Amino acid sequence: MVRKIVTLGLVAGMFTLAACNTVAGAGKDVSSVGHATTKAADSNK
Repeated sequence: MVRKIVTLGLVAGMFTLAACNTVAGAGKDVSSVGHATTKAADSNK
């Protein structure tokens, strides 16, 4: 289950990176995906 969540997070992150226009925007996007993935993993313990 966690593997599926992480995979989904990585795919979402790739789409997010493709959509952002600046390096700062990419950093914020990656951070938000990381936080979402962590929250999802914590809720499935």
